[in-house]
Amino acid sequence: MDYYQTLPVPEPAPVVPRRHDPLAVALGNASLLGLGYLMLRRRLLFVLTALVTILLLVLLGAVSRSGWFEFVVLAWWLTMIAHGFLLARRAERVVNGRQRLIGLSATVVVLLAVGLLRYDAAGIEQTVAEAKQRGDCTQAMSALDRVWLGHHLADAPSTVRGELTVDACQRIKLATGRLTTALRGDVKELKQGYDGLTSVLTDLPGHENMVRELVNGFLGGLPAKEPCQTVAITDWLRERKPAGNVLDRSTEVVGRTAPAALTGCADGFMNAKDWERARALFQQLLDQYPGHELTDKAKDGARKATLEIELANVRNLLRGSNPAYCTRPAPYSGAAPYAKGTNRAMMFGNDAFTGRLPGEWKVGDAAEAVLVVCAGEKQYGAAVRTCPYQKRTPPQYRTDVTFHKIAIPVKAYELRTGKLVVDQKVEITGTVCPREIRYTSHIADLGPPSKFYVSESDKEVQAAFGWFINQ
Repeated sequence: MDYYQTLPVPEPAPVVPRRHDPLAVALGNASLLGLGYLMLRRRLLFVLTALVTILLLVLLGAVSRSGWFEFVVLAWWLTMIAHGFLLARRAERVVNGRQRLIGLSATVVVLLAVGLLRYDAAGIEQTVAEAKQRGDCTQAMSALDRVWLGHHLADAPSTVRGELTVDACQRIKLATGRLTTALRGDVKELKQGYDGLTSVLTDLPGHENMVRELVNGFLGGLPAKEPCQTVAITDWLRERKPAGNVLDRSTEVVGRTAPAALTGCADGFMNAKDWERARALFQQLLDQYPGHELTDKAKDGARKATLEIELANVRNLLRGSNPAYCTRPAPYSGAAPYAKGTNRAMMFGNDAFTGRLPGEWKVGDAAEAVLVVCAGEKQYGAAVRTCPYQKRTPPQYRTDVTFHKIAIPVKAYELRTGKLVVDQKVEITGTVCPREIRYTSHIADLGPPSKFYVSESDKEVQAAFGWFINQ
């Protein structure tokens, strides 16, 4: 017979129901720290929600800083509160004063911190708004220097607006440096400065007053130290197309500043004998500001510059013994007109005859001349008389020799206009049929040539030229 020993089976331990305070859990989660899940002993859920919260805050503070994303974070906050409350209600509900105090304290600290940060962010934004209204970038940047990570988390949209102002002020600061350099006549820097300000007005609206203050300061620096620097600036500003913004104010300053700058710059070129550039500036003033009080001065300056340009051109054409002027005459408006009296001339060509003219008829510089006379080589002119001559050496025979006036082709130009006033052969008369004539035979004495020139005197040379020099 088998015997079996029986042992008593222990009673299972009674299940202690979980007890939670839904309000304490909700308050713990309201802190956004997930404390409610720790109260529920849901550690995995605490970790997961903490990671989501951190991700949302990073996105809010660094990526999607907008009002709608703040609503996403708010929805997540409310979801955590509601979720913790509902989880706690599934268990037996109790009142846990200690947990409620912890949850409430954490929530109050978080909400108070967020409220204070949002209040501070609003104050910063108000200060920036006032600075923008006054056009004061310095004050705006000083206020925005107080912004830190807490402001990015508590009031992300305001920090975005603040960063737009930072961007605007940085562009304005860069433009300030360029416009300061532009006051030295650097048009490239001027263009880049205005381009930078245009980008502020286009990309960052609301900063017009800041741009206006900078433009007012720049334009207030006109005229620049040197008139020509001012001309470079005003020329660019005049050619700039209006854009319908505060930058268009420069047009008013151009009209006030440019005329004096043009005359001052032109005077400088006149002193440097740069006649072409001086005349161009005087003419620019006359074209752009015809009714200005400096018009008479500009006309006088343009006329003087024109005379200097013409004189320089004529002097260049009159260089050498066979000057280009004789084939390409040009006017010098400052010369006296060809008129009655002695018209003093510059003589070129055939110095054997032109050199015998009186000194008071001739000048050595175009600035003093009335005429430019170009003489050619002598030719046989009209026959005067034919005389017979006997050759001395055998075989002796008689030869007739005809004496001719000396003809010299002459062109005379009125220097004032460059017009041709004389174009003919002047003929010089003289004595004929001397007792003896001298000639040269290279091979055999065949007798004198059949043509001889008359023997002229200085008086007869002067008479030939004097009719058009002395009117």
